[in-house]
Amino acid sequence: MVPAACTLLLDGIDDPAAAECDIRSWALPPVPAGTGPVTEIRCRYDGPDLPAVAEQWGLPVTEAVRIHSSIEHEVAFCGFAPGFPYLTGIGAGREVPRRNSPRTSIPAGSVALGGEYTGIYPRASPGGWQVIGHTDAVMWDAARDPAALLTAGDRVRFVAVTP
Repeated sequence: MVPAACTLLLDGIDDPAAAECDIRSWALPPVPAGTGPVTEIRCRYDGPDLPAVAEQWGLPVTEAVRIHSSIEHEVAFCGFAPGFPYLTGIGAGREVPRRNSPRTSIPAGSVALGGEYTGIYPRASPGGWQVIGHTDAVMWDAARDPAALLTAGDRVRFVAVTP
């Protein structure tokens, strides 16, 4: 979906009006789903909210872990914090509401569910998502090129590991 209006800041352009006309004429082809590279993320499914998520799904914890780790997730977009991926794939009926009371600090590497998305916290920060596990994967490293481990279109498979 394309927003009705958006703002683009251009710096160093001699003729911004001409650039605007040029940009409006661009036809960007859609990126086919499921074509990005696959990254495996090792996850310890030991999050404090995992039992509540499993209960909401009407499943034992072990089955909730099996389902989440068997899905091929896709990065829809990144935001909130540098390197925070919003992963789709949990499917209809598995949406998870945000916590009634957000935590003041969620540790870096926390794997969490919010609505229809799975996310991975790149750094410690406040948050209201349901934490189901943790990973040692570094989501954002300014010294790495590219700095973000995952970008839009990438696919992710969580690999369940024992704590």
